[in-house]
Amino acid sequence: MLQPGVWGVVATPFTGSTFDVDEQSLARLVEHYEQTGVTGLTVLGVFGEAARLSSEERRAVLETVVDTVELSLVVGATSLATAPVVEEVRLAQEVVGDRLAGAMVQVNSADPHVLANHLRAVHEATGANVVVQDYPLVSGVRISADALVAALRGLDFVVAVKAEAPPTPVAVAALTSALDVPVFGGLGGIGLLDELACGAAGAMTGFSFPEGLVACVEAWRKGGYEAAREAWLPYLPLVNFEQQAGVALAIRKECLRQRGLLLESGVRPPAASLPESLHDQLKRHLAAVK
Repeated sequence: MLQPGVWGVVATPFTGSTFDVDEQSLARLVEHYEQTGVTGLTVLGVFGEAARLSSEERRAVLETVVDTVELSLVVGATSLATAPVVEEVRLAQEVVGDRLAGAMVQVNSADPHVLANHLRAVHEATGANVVVQDYPLVSGVRISADALVAALRGLDFVVAVKAEAPPTPVAVAALTSALDVPVFGGLGGIGLLDELACGAAGAMTGFSFPEGLVACVEAWRKGGYEAAREAWLPYLPLVNFEQQAGVALAIRKECLRQRGLLLESGVRPPAASLPESLHDQLKRHLAAVK
């Protein structure tokens, strides 16, 4: 099973008008994650803009991360179809080796039999453990909690679920009560406190202050709800600000740039860039957290 705690979801930095992968910034970013005390990293996820990377760029990202830190890794697969997912997982295995804690595979069908067969085929073809990501905003697939439980029950190679179907606390409660696997929240940490209260094993997300995620989860582990609430409160306005639909990715990358972790904050088209009207407010939020 995936170790509980915070699995930081890593952005892919770009540079210049051609949006080349910035390996130097990437190395600096994952070093920061390691220093904050995260359990592991999630690479080539939605926040990593993996769907906009070539296979060669994905390899370069993985190689940079592996060469820079010694953390365990979850590596995302972008496709919903079995054959390309298998190819992506094999690439991850080739580069990451035994540090691959799990391949993150998206829910691809609301039919539990179709989903179970998909996950089983990926595992049988690769031997990889699987982290199941339920993220309907990205996949376009909406599955009920009961159907997801039915799909995953008995699949012993599933080592975690990433629950990102709102309302996430309800989803976490349903999944943790029915499955013997850790369930992690995402969505920038906006529901983290409530997800922990409903049984989440931690967070797997790309909030620009991973030290805040770590502080909240560690406080929950040691002191329960009140301690976690106290630890998380200073970050909540920024969490909310970052989660604005359509520009969340651009906001987070600019936060990371202003923190000195990225050289540039560009997002690859067709993703939306940061609106000029939000720049001053972003500076206020960052000043408050610092």
